[in-house]
Amino acid sequence: MAVLKKRNVIQKRNVLNEIRSNSMTIQELRFFSIYLSKINAKDIGTRVVRFPINDFKSIMELGRIDINYMKNVTNSLLCKIVNVPDERGGYTGFQLFKECTVSQDDSGEWYVEIDAHDKALPLMFEFKSHYFTYQLWNALRLRSSNQLRMYEILKQYEKIGSRVVTIDALKNLLGIGKSEYPRFGDFKNRVLDACKEALTEHTDIKFTYEPYGKKGPGGKILNLIFFIERNEDYTDQLTLDEFIAEQVEESNIVLSPYNERIDLLVGACDNEFSADEVSVLYEKMLEFLPDEILSDGLRCYHYLRQKYKEMVMRSNKTNISHRFGYVKGIIVPEVSQ
Repeated sequence: MAVLKKRNVIQKRNVLNEIRSNSMTIQELRFFSIYLSKINAKDIGTRVVRFPINDFKSIMELGRIDINYMKNVTNSLLCKIVNVPDERGGYTGFQLFKECTVSQDDSGEWYVEIDAHDKALPLMFEFKSHYFTYQLWNALRLRSSNQLRMYEILKQYEKIGSRVVTIDALKNLLGIGKSEYPRFGDFKNRVLDACKEALTEHTDIKFTYEPYGKKGPGGKILNLIFFIERNEDYTDQLTLDEFIAEQVEESNIVLSPYNERIDLLVGACDNEFSADEVSVLYEKMLEFLPDEILSDGLRCYHYLRQKYKEMVMRSNKTNISHRFGYVKGIIVPEVSQ
């Protein structure tokens, strides 16, 4: 069983990094990074990783939990699927993890234990080439799935110093639909520049970017080139133990399960709306959503995420001047059908 090292190093195969993020929350992406940092990629015997329950709670940013809520959280992890392309244009899909156990050890301490799916093992173990490494601390302060994925997408090419990618391919890697952000200005402001600022502040790389190659009809930007360089001006490095301690400290300040739910839902909207605004959205959800959704934080997250993405998609076709008001307006009873 894998044992936590003070400064965990992640070894990630390029092919695994090139797979769409599959709409994972920032907490789930971070958990996967932590899992990769706790295994030994040269030893398949480390595939099972055990977390003390309080560490798992902090990593996943959970509030007060019970066994039923834990089932929702761990089942969501077990549902994460990767689609590995083949040379003929097809793909093979399978889960990242095959089994998760929540139980007590002989001393009565609760733990969460997770095992990689057999099909995923070649992506995580015993590879000798075509991989890159980074230290876990780079992932711990990033606050959105876009930021963490952008870090990995560019970190893979750090030694080369640049990466050319089509906008469609980049969106796919980030888990953003092709129809989202068709206006380059929106994609630039809400995704590219937000990631640029976050990586400069919190990671060991920084980047600039510019249009690359021929443009499409109407001068549409089709490709980008990223210039990647080492960053020495980041916030102090953070170990996993320190991250967990910070999460515990924050949870001691914000004890309300209501506020913990709001913190989760802020991420569903890519941190575009403030906690106060998301509180208003949540109050609207309380009016219309059935109990089976309201009782499950992850289902609330995915419901609001769907509404937020619907707003983004529609804003690509027509200008939405009041984006918060639009999301509020499409939270309606239709989900209870």
